[in-house]
Amino acid sequence: MCVIAMVGMGGIGKTTLAQLVYNDTRVKEHFNLEAWVCVSEEFDVFKVTKTILEAVTLSTCDIKDLNRLQVTLKEKLKGKKFLLVLDDVWNEDYVDWEVLRNSFKSGVQGSKVIVTTRNASVASVMRPIATHHLKQLPDEDCWSLFAKHAFDDSNSEAHLELEVIGRQIVKQCKGLPLAAKTIGALLRSKLDVDEWDKILKSELWDLSNDGGNILPALRLSYKYLPSPLKQCFAYCSIFPKDYIVKKDQLVLLWMAEGFLQQYKNKTMEEVGDEYFLNLVSRSLFQQSSSDKSHFIMHDLVNDLAKFVSGQFSFRLEGDYSHELVNKTRHLSYFKTRFDSSKKFEDLYKAKRLRTFLSLTLPPSSETFYLTTKFTHDLLPMLRCLRVLSLSHYSNMTDLPDSIGKIKHLRYLNLSFTAVKRLPDSICKLCNLQTLKLLGCRYLAVLPKDMWRLINLRHLDITETSIKEMPIQLGRLKCLHTLTTFIISKHSGSCIGELGKLSSLRGMLSILELQNVASPTDALNAGLKDKRYLEELVLEWSADTRVSESERTVLDSLQPHTNLKSLTMNYYSGKSIPDWVGHHSFSKITCMHLKNCKYCFFLPPLGQLPSLQDLSIVGFDGVVKVGTEFYCSGSSSINPFGALKVIRFDQMLKWKEWSSFASENEGGAFNHLEELYIQNFPELMGGLPVHFPSLIKLVIIECPQLVASLPRAPALWEMQLLHCNEILLKKLPSRMQKLKVGGFGALKSLPEGMMEGKTCLQELEFCDCSSLMSFPRSGIPSTLKTLKITNCRKLEFPMNQNFSSLERFFLIDSCDSLSTFPLDLFPKLYDIIIRGCRNLESLSIPKEYLHDLVTSQIQIHDCPNFVSFPKGGLPTPNLTWFWVTNCRILRSLPEKMHIFLTSLKYLRIEDCPEVESFPEGGLPSNLNLISILSCDKLIASCKGWGLQQLPSVRKLSISGKSEDVKSFPEEGFLPTNLTFLYISKFPAIESLNKKGLQHLTSLEQLWIQDCPKLKYMPDEGFPASLSFLRINECPLLKKSCQRKKGKEWHKIAHIDCVMIDEELIA
Repeated sequence: MCVIAMVGMGGIGKTTLAQLVYNDTRVKEHFNLEAWVCVSEEFDVFKVTKTILEAVTLSTCDIKDLNRLQVTLKEKLKGKKFLLVLDDVWNEDYVDWEVLRNSFKSGVQGSKVIVTTRNASVASVMRPIATHHLKQLPDEDCWSLFAKHAFDDSNSEAHLELEVIGRQIVKQCKGLPLAAKTIGALLRSKLDVDEWDKILKSELWDLSNDGGNILPALRLSYKYLPSPLKQCFAYCSIFPKDYIVKKDQLVLLWMAEGFLQQYKNKTMEEVGDEYFLNLVSRSLFQQSSSDKSHFIMHDLVNDLAKFVSGQFSFRLEGDYSHELVNKTRHLSYFKTRFDSSKKFEDLYKAKRLRTFLSLTLPPSSETFYLTTKFTHDLLPMLRCLRVLSLSHYSNMTDLPDSIGKIKHLRYLNLSFTAVKRLPDSICKLCNLQTLKLLGCRYLAVLPKDMWRLINLRHLDITETSIKEMPIQLGRLKCLHTLTTFIISKHSGSCIGELGKLSSLRGMLSILELQNVASPTDALNAGLKDKRYLEELVLEWSADTRVSESERTVLDSLQPHTNLKSLTMNYYSGKSIPDWVGHHSFSKITCMHLKNCKYCFFLPPLGQLPSLQDLSIVGFDGVVKVGTEFYCSGSSSINPFGALKVIRFDQMLKWKEWSSFASENEGGAFNHLEELYIQNFPELMGGLPVHFPSLIKLVIIECPQLVASLPRAPALWEMQLLHCNEILLKKLPSRMQKLKVGGFGALKSLPEGMMEGKTCLQELEFCDCSSLMSFPRSGIPSTLKTLKITNCRKLEFPMNQNFSSLERFFLIDSCDSLSTFPLDLFPKLYDIIIRGCRNLESLSIPKEYLHDLVTSQIQIHDCPNFVSFPKGGLPTPNLTWFWVTNCRILRSLPEKMHIFLTSLKYLRIEDCPEVESFPEGGLPSNLNLISILSCDKLIASCKGWGLQQLPSVRKLSISGKSEDVKSFPEEGFLPTNLTFLYISKFPAIESLNKKGLQHLTSLEQLWIQDCPKLKYMPDEGFPASLSFLRINECPLLKKSCQRKKGKEWHKIAHIDCVMIDEELIA
């Protein structure tokens, strides 16, 4: 691991330079893991390590112990060549950095850490191999940057007087790019000599530095913001440094706070867009290079926002909630897995709070839980709230009726919660502007008086279970966003209500269209007049039968030509109206036509000049894709000129695909990058012969397709599944990823199949039930990943060269294999074997004297597996060892404590004959142990010697012993344990206080499926315990009821208590 340092003063461009390096595709090719972390002033080894781990795993982390954090981070980095950027580092304590550096040493050679800092001393303690000192820009370069932002086309010649003043202003910027850019952006709209002279002579250039490291140029930029923009900018202080801000989301928050006013016939959203773009133009926000809808604040700009907002805004971080004051109006925080009442106990100080904003680190698959005390006890007290965001809390099933008393509420986000109903009182929130219910899949109905929300502008009910719209929805005249409209057969709002919503924009899905009473009703929806709609989904029921009237209905649903995306699903007409595919829809980039099973022809989609993504699915009546697909007879447009991705799927009668022109160049698809052809039992004719830009080709379930594969010189990835085996003889040579499978009758792979594949790195065979052998020519020497699935007759090729292989998966295959020779794989990191019926052992010859580099071994569902190599596994890098359902295995590898010195994770499950751990015990570095359904092993638990394992932090134990009445025995558990999971002890009645009281580091306790358990320890749990989860323990559930149960007083001090998925504390 090498460190590269970038040193320079704030605003000099360190972060910008690091971003250029980090986002460069040439750089990314050299690393298989990248992470970016903003460190900033308040350096704490624990906090920084946790932030790095979250950046690496893309999920939140609740570990509260530094050692555990480091162990976990090491494991995530182990065996990977990583690039880590530590941005804006301040700490120069050598000991702290050595502790942090220790976590990076598990990466492979070539890993890099880039450090940006303002202090050369900070760089030196990291012992960099290179230090780049960024200097201030020379005056002329600084002037050029300033001019680029101050003048159109960077041209100052038309404003020579301004140039004289501007060059003096540039000298005040002292060569700092951020200062030059910010001041240039400020003056762009002020091409007046007096205005420029005022900036030059401003006292802020000489102001004392009471704002910390805030540049005078940034203060000037803020000073000259229009008043409405000042409060919008200050509000952004609720976002942490390096947080990705989405423009549309921020505008809705500004609107809810009353920062936006309508004027000159512009909507508040349009005003908000202008405000935001104004801040961007002044360089107070920077657009993300990876996503144009994402924006980031420079850390110095974030400092400025925090400075000017003062005590009015507060970010709830760590243990600083006590700093909340009565003045606090806006609060934000990052969700953690369990947000208990303790986290919010100081909110009682801030009863005038206007913003309560929970943030999530994107992207996150984490499950979050919120204490019910917040919604039922604290929330009713926050009567001044305008913004309330409680998204992604999976245990939130309802809102209290008191929500209707928060009269000022304008923004409510309950997305991705388990809310089943909304209280009727929500309809009293007459000021509500935004209601987000995205992903509330248990929500089946909206309150019937929704029409009373007369100021509602945005209603998102995507991915809910709502069956019909409430009546009189057309009275919500302010609605801009209505993501979904469901047409009911008997009640609710009819489709004509949409015609009253003239301001709709963005995305609209209209579902259950078979319930439209008549084409006239459809016409009354007025889709053709909704010029701001960008995405439209039209969907009928899956069981709708063929109907001639549906064509007329669909004709009446023609949208405005500004549309960018169209999806049609389960349309039951025999033909598609002419507007679908008409060249006047010049802005459409995405189209999905699905399950139009009665249509015989495809519309002329080649006429759409901007179409980039196309899916055609379930057109059962189509026999031939011919010239009609490319264009209408009178069109001169080059068909599919912009198309990048096309998917054909489930067209049961399709037999032929005709090329656009007679020449063999396939000119209609010159920019196509991905082609998917799936589930076509009758397709026989050839494909278009030439795809010059094709990168990925997938052909699945096309047994009659025997023609040559298209020429695709750029092809990188290919999948051939359940096709004619003749295609295997014609594979392109430059591929890097290849998956073949479903060739049931194939006994051997074609001899030339692997020849010339000099770039192949990933190869997968699957579902070849008759396949018996590999090609004699062997596998390519470049291969790094090999996966074999459901090829039971395949003879494992012991004579092949596997010297380059790094990952190997053997799933339900190679029944003849009885011994797996580890010595054939000198570079293998990962071994995963599952369902190999006759595998008996892993083997290493006695004469093999080298250590293996393997870091992960998994063996699952191998009924005859009995042994590991005699003498032990020489795998000093092994970190993960997992054996499941090997029911005659009697012992684990010998000398684990000697050979497996890096082992962190041990999981043994459903191995009933394993009686004990090997002589000498377990490796001392173990961090996690799971012993589940191993009756004999659990019976000998007294001899496990867990007390001799100082690094064990997590223990899961599950058994069926009828003899255990109390658990755990005194002295059984290791002192440093932080997580304990107990499951399936049918006779256990109580938890033993003597076995738990010494666990002074225990943070989480999970108890599951112990039906007779009814008593907690007499003296309660260790004070360190912050989370208790109880599932399927009916007696305990009753005795631990909040404030009522007999055992409640023993657990009342615990931050989070969850019983059967309900967070009761």
